Amino acid sequence: MTKEIKRIGVLTSGGDAPGMNACIRAVVRTAIYNDIEVFGIKYGYEGLIDNNMCRMESKSVAHIIQRGGTILKTARSEAFRTKEGREKAYENIKKNNIDALIVIGGDGTFTGAEIFSNEHNIPIVGAPGTIDNDLYGTDFTIGYDTAINTVIEAVDKIRDTAASHSRLFFIEVMGRDAGFIALRSGIAVGAEAILIPETKTYINELIEHLENGRRKNKTSGIIIVAEGEEEGGAFEIAKKVKERFNYYDTRVSILGHLQRGGSPSCMDRVLASTLGYESVNALIAGKTKVMIGQVNKDITHTPFKKAIKHTVEIDIKMLEMSYILSI
Repeated sequence: MTKEIKRIGVLTSGGDAPGMNACIRAVVRTAIYNDIEVFGIKYGYEGLIDNNMCRMESKSVAHIIQRGGTILKTARSEAFRTKEGREKAYENIKKNNIDALIVIGGDGTFTGAEIFSNEHNIPIVGAPGTIDNDLYGTDFTIGYDTAINTVIEAVDKIRDTAASHSRLFFIEVMGRDAGFIALRSGIAVGAEAILIPETKTYINELIEHLENGRRKNKTSGIIIVAEGEEEGGAFEIAKKVKERFNYYDTRVSILGHLQRGGSPSCMDRVLASTLGYESVNALIAGKTKVMIGQVNKDITHTPFKKAIKHTVEIDIKMLEMSYILSI
């Protein structure tokens, strides 16, 4: 029989994402509704090792649904990568009589959860909190919608100055291993080109595309570049293009961590609330080592291994569409 869950711990790990607070709120209040105590763990897995945790009440999560970041703080824990560190974390879990964990984060978070659960047989359920939208088993991750809308708002403003000064802007967005932010935001801002890690960048083709735009009297342009793009990011691409195509005044803008912050969008608040609520329900139902996701509006339970190792493929048709719409 599945052990009854009486007390759970919740943590956020890895990079912060808008909507994490909404997810924490949903976890805390759903657990309390089901007569389960909740302990908030500060600074992710590092908090487990340091025994940095406290009991949370319904009022602990009042007025946080609209806030970006995470009230539980987050960190990347090198100590948790070691067996000794995980052993210490488990000792603190036992000391606080915690029966199960809910972890909010991305692939690194779930990798650690999988190992920890296997070693110490503690039930763990995950909610996908990452702006990259690169986890298998959910249409969207918590924070992605807010991040791309932040990019759109910033690029729209840059477009104004680009048009005023006849400039070509290379704008770098987050996406070290995946181009989902670049692709969707690039289409939304009408970018002249979108460069992502999943496809090879051909400088000759990019210059030819820009030349075609110049011949059609385009007086400015926006190129969206994912930070993990193979040619080295926005600065390197801009340098290579400028050497052979100097019709426009060229500028580079790195949006950086601006994309992580800000009040979460309606979509992220609802998604995060739903996934937090369903994470508690999954633990009650005896689920473990699964990520809670939403696919075609249906709630899914994807094993951690599958969520992090099954590569989410980019939609090439969207990339083709962006090229056609930019001519």
